[in-house]
Amino acid sequence: MHFRLLAFFYGGPDQIMTVTSGLASLVGVLLIFWHKIVTTFFKVVRMFRKSDDPVPNAPVEVTSSQATSEKTP
Repeated sequence: MHFRLLAFFYGGPDQIMTVTSGLASLVGVLLIFWHKIVTTFFKVVRMFRKSDDPVPNAPVEVTSSQATSEKTP
């Protein structure tokens, strides 16, 4: 009696081929525009990511070993 319900889950070649054809076309379009998709994704991630870069005009400390190595030829 329960085996009759399993007939609804049957996927013959006529159903499966249309689904795989649609998936293949979506993957093809994705591969064509892959570079633009990845670039856009990273731009969006960069917008919401906190900036860890130091301030460009911040003064840089010079240690004594760096100062003496600059003076020696």
